[in-house]
Amino acid sequence: MTAIPPYAVVTAYSDARDEQQAARSLAERLRHPSLGFVLFFCSIDYDLDRLAGALSEGFQDVPLCGCTSAGEITARGYDRDTVVAIGFDRRFFAVSHRLIERLDGFALADAQQLTDGLLGDCREGPAGPVSADNSFVLTLLDGLSVNEEMVLATLNAALGSITSFGGSAGDDYRLSRTYVYSDGAFHSDAAIVLMVTTSLDFEVFSIHHLRPDTRKLVVTAADAERRVVQELNAAPAAEEYARLVGVPVARLDDEVFARYPLAVRINSDYYARSIQRVNDDLSLSFYCAVENGIVLTAMRTGSLIGETRDTLNAIEARLGPAWVTLGCDCCLRRMEMESGGFAAPASALLREHKVVGFNTYGEQFNGMHINQTLTGVVIGRRHRTPGS
Repeated sequence: MTAIPPYAVVTAYSDARDEQQAARSLAERLRHPSLGFVLFFCSIDYDLDRLAGALSEGFQDVPLCGCTSAGEITARGYDRDTVVAIGFDRRFFAVSHRLIERLDGFALADAQQLTDGLLGDCREGPAGPVSADNSFVLTLLDGLSVNEEMVLATLNAALGSITSFGGSAGDDYRLSRTYVYSDGAFHSDAAIVLMVTTSLDFEVFSIHHLRPDTRKLVVTAADAERRVVQELNAAPAAEEYARLVGVPVARLDDEVFARYPLAVRINSDYYARSIQRVNDDLSLSFYCAVENGIVLTAMRTGSLIGETRDTLNAIEARLGPAWVTLGCDCCLRRMEMESGGFAAPASALLREHKVVGFNTYGEQFNGMHINQTLTGVVIGRRHRTPGS
């Protein structure tokens, strides 16, 4: 085991509202001679063109990727109206990225070509040959593209045994426009795929706090392409969901959706299908794939803080103390914490485990698009020699 310098992974955030000042603050805290890559997440309230120019100027020849958020996770815990960043030391990380500019046309041949390029870039990294033991892939997708499932499944087929995870860009619940950032500019209807190879120990994880109820809803009319459900149990979708949860239709909002989630069962596991909004025609828009005939199970929420603490404690028991935990945390988890009055202890837990990241419009794990999870990677402090 070799000693790790104090800047193997560096994190920083800025709440400055001026884009030049925010970028300059990040650059002053992150830049060092061995800085090899910067990953960031930012509020949609910044002027994105100005922020893009300021970041390019601040970091010059250092590659940057990132996306807009539905809230940020900084050294303060849950945060808003900030830009938060992680800097990776090239002596311990090889990071390569590719931009997918048209999600609806992404085919298997594209995924294979993209993966081959990433593997080639990382082949000479500090961890030796790329393998499932020393590499992971992070995906950042336009959170309103409705193409996540297709892109993720296609990419997962090309990645083989390399674990992937990620999050969908947000825009602070406006549900208007979300962006990813690559090569000096913000892009919509796009995705970024990053391959990270490292000589440090790490563990990718995905956790939720949901438990199945006995009540079921059958999707009896849906527009799968738009992720809109018109009918549940042959009744207007919003009315049937409101009846299930005991809340008037007029009071259905993000807080209700966070407290009373629905999920689809795949094999023995349940995966949340979170509601995005109620439409004027009493249909429901979802963050994840829905289609005619699927059965949605009502879910109960368990201890969000308890489940998160137990999982992160167990990972750190295996890895040792975390250098950083990169977290993609569903916006509805945050909504549940804030509406329940638990934001402060949740932030304390995030600080304790050095979680840095963003609140998402959906999470990704090994080719699946999921909701209401905390999905991410814990990067430990132990250094492994290549091939170990």
